[in-house]
Amino acid sequence: MESPAFDLAFEPAYGRAVPVAPGVGRITAENPGPFTFYGTNSYIVGAASVAVIDPGPEDEAHFQGLMAALGGREVTHIFVSHTHRDHSPLARRLQAATGAVTVGQGPHRPARPLRIGEINPFAESSDLEFVPDLAIGDGQTIAGDGWALTSVLTPGHTANHAAFALEGRDILFSGDHVMAWSTSIVAPPDGSMADYMASLERLIARQDRLLLPGHGGAVTEPASFLPALKAHRLKREQAILTRIRAGDRQISEMVKAIYSDTDPKLYGAAALSVLAHIEDLLERGEIAADGPPSLAATYRLL
Repeated sequence: MESPAFDLAFEPAYGRAVPVAPGVGRITAENPGPFTFYGTNSYIVGAASVAVIDPGPEDEAHFQGLMAALGGREVTHIFVSHTHRDHSPLARRLQAATGAVTVGQGPHRPARPLRIGEINPFAESSDLEFVPDLAIGDGQTIAGDGWALTSVLTPGHTANHAAFALEGRDILFSGDHVMAWSTSIVAPPDGSMADYMASLERLIARQDRLLLPGHGGAVTEPASFLPALKAHRLKREQAILTRIRAGDRQISEMVKAIYSDTDPKLYGAAALSVLAHIEDLLERGEIAADGPPSLAATYRLL
């Protein structure tokens, strides 16, 4: 299967809500970057009484844009897909302004404990202050005025990542787990490739008709996009095994070969993605390491 057809066409329309489905508006924060594309998407779901999904970063312009888009409507719930600083911090300010209940899988946590001497490279990107009023479990539904959202726990990008299904509509708010413009970064220790792939299988089995992600435009053909995304990840795994078979022993060597057409400024993120695959391969007994897996360790085939 070919790689997924990533879609880079997107109009962020900063500061105003764009209808993306009946009863669903999207407003994009102006925080563009290599991991956020044009910025973080916040969603408003409902009519007279609404829910907000992923309020976004602590940003004055985005807060004002959200409040203007709400137009004085009651906000009953604020859903957070995961606790990265481009998604959850504005929940505190929005809650103070509206009195809404915050909802999420739970506080930020790594997918595994840090190893001795290990530094979390994305520690500054994590929102350690967010603690949801309601820690939602898998399959739990919260209903409001004309809407109902059910949690679909999708760990991988972060350990506490959750997607939210809009009941009766076959629409899934997929957060950073699946996006139309790019693959999601999976960076240990916060992220886990084994968890990511298992979560991806869950979404493939769901057969939603539309995915609304945390960055960029909608995934309009999930039935073909999701299996292609899975194949893309498996192809990357095979590329790592090929490089080890060819004699590469360290991740830095693999990255230069596998990501030869990538801006070297992104090699750091690429190395973490390779490490995530390697941790999975080690757990499955396909390769061996000279010690605990890390960016500096050496690897070989079994």
